[in-house]
Amino acid sequence: MKKLKVLVVIPCYNEEENIKRVIKDITDHTDYDYLIVNDGSKDHTLDVLKENHFSYLSLPVNYGLASAVQAGFKYAYQHDYDVVIQFDGDGQHQAKYLKDLVLEIANGNDIVIGSRFVYKKKDFSLRMIGNRLLNGFIFLSTGKHISDSTSGFRAYSKRVIPEFAMEMNYPPEPDSIAYLLKRKFSVKEVQVEMLERTAGTSYLTSFKSIEYMLKMIISILIIQQFRRR
Repeated sequence: MKKLKVLVVIPCYNEEENIKRVIKDITDHTDYDYLIVNDGSKDHTLDVLKENHFSYLSLPVNYGLASAVQAGFKYAYQHDYDVVIQFDGDGQHQAKYLKDLVLEIANGNDIVIGSRFVYKKKDFSLRMIGNRLLNGFIFLSTGKHISDSTSGFRAYSKRVIPEFAMEMNYPPEPDSIAYLLKRKFSVKEVQVEMLERTAGTSYLTSFKSIEYMLKMIISILIIQQFRRR
């Protein structure tokens, strides 16, 4: 079997305290290429990237997660990678699972999600209730059960890379998973464990979390129905 050429894309905003640990985790567990996309960080993230000679792209302003991830996909498309893995820069994702995701891509899947809930039950926190709602609406919309649609730990096959690199409206969010399922792309989940953030601050406040859920529900139920297939 041909060895797949893998790129780990790490969108990064104000992660000066985490990014060195994240890259060490990746290089300790794999020989995959990686690309940090610095999304206009306002702290000293860029200085850390330069000082440590990390592989990175630096965007001039904070464009947001979707644009940062798309920049990584464009790089992967231009350099003929077989697999792209989205991997957070905050230290919550664990590199020991990267090869598990790649294996399922090699087995013929188009998208592989590192899921917290393949075998483990969700708790009843506000965030997990939102996760359940989104998963339910994806099922209603596509007939496919996804247990962790909000996970940002995802691998994408070569067949999917051009979609994210060249097309508009492909945020790395649950609504894109729903759209790809409708287009008959295959989605597989792999059980992973995620860590708690140890430094820095998440951008998702309680208000933003509710706003995010409402936007995703509207997109899954209405907007994705009218997209080209």
